Amino acid sequence: MTDTAPSPRADSAAQDGVVPNGTATGDGAADEATGDGAVVSGAGKTGAVVTGAAVTGAVTGVAVKAAGTGAAADPPRDGALDAGQDAAQAEAARATAAREDSLREKKRRSRSAKLFVRDIVVIFLAAIIISVGIKTFLVRSFYIPSGSMMDTLQVDDRIIVNQLIPRAFPIERGDVVVFRDPGGWLPAEPAPTVNPIVGAIDWFTEAVGLSASDSNDHLIKRVIGLPGDTVTCCNELGQMEVNGVPLDEPYLAAGISKASEVDFSVVVPEGSLWVMGDNRNNSQDSRFNQDTPSKGFVPIDNVVGRAFVITWPYQHWSWLDNYPDTFRGVGDEQE
Repeated sequence: MTDTAPSPRADSAAQDGVVPNGTATGDGAADEATGDGAVVSGAGKTGAVVTGAAVTGAVTGVAVKAAGTGAAADPPRDGALDAGQDAAQAEAARATAAREDSLREKKRRSRSAKLFVRDIVVIFLAAIIISVGIKTFLVRSFYIPSGSMMDTLQVDDRIIVNQLIPRAFPIERGDVVVFRDPGGWLPAEPAPTVNPIVGAIDWFTEAVGLSASDSNDHLIKRVIGLPGDTVTCCNELGQMEVNGVPLDEPYLAAGISKASEVDFSVVVPEGSLWVMGDNRNNSQDSRFNQDTPSKGFVPIDNVVGRAFVITWPYQHWSWLDNYPDTFRGVGDEQE
């Protein structure tokens, strides 16, 4: 058997483990790849695997391609979580702001209500204080319980009395005045029993000047004679005279033809007044109280003030005149 000697070229290639042109020799199986020139060799005698640069590039390209495709299809989870957290935080911030706005609005309304109540209380107290001051020093309200001053005043009329007269201004003849009973003019009456609720209402109405707790102790008449005047009734015409001057009295109640049913002649003492009702036939005035301690005269100190207006009912609203023309010349004659 003849041995065939190996080719030197083939020996050399087998020893180096390199198979040029994609050919594997020796005992290992040889695979041939075509295309881009990448060759994957199996194990030769030496077990070496020869890999071309193109193989590395292809493998790397596949990996990169796969990574790129995955990124496009499935975004990173961290980014989605951050966006959800931001939305939740924004919603929570809006809810907190809404609650704060609601609390501020409630506080504002509560403060406004408190201020309103405070203002009402202040106004109410101020009204009471002012009313008490006005009632004490300026004006006062009274009602008319009888018909002694008809037709000038009707029963249950309400009048306002100017208390500056006679404190700051003098009384004049013809003035309609309210005065306290000098003593014996009014019949004695027991104090009425009043329950607490009615008493509280009376106190309030008196405080604001709508009523007077001592109304039953007051009278209202027209001034006829001032201190020093001589008042006489009646002359041949049935008229009353003051200091010799006959009076034409337009304020007398209808149907009265004579100034007085009884005749009299008096001189008014210092510090006193002679007063008579306009309804002469139904008035318990100075004429019929000459047997009392004041002898029919009214001390000026007892005068509360001059009635100057009817306030109620509104149909009776009018100013109360003192008829200066009726008494014109009376003072000159006195002098």
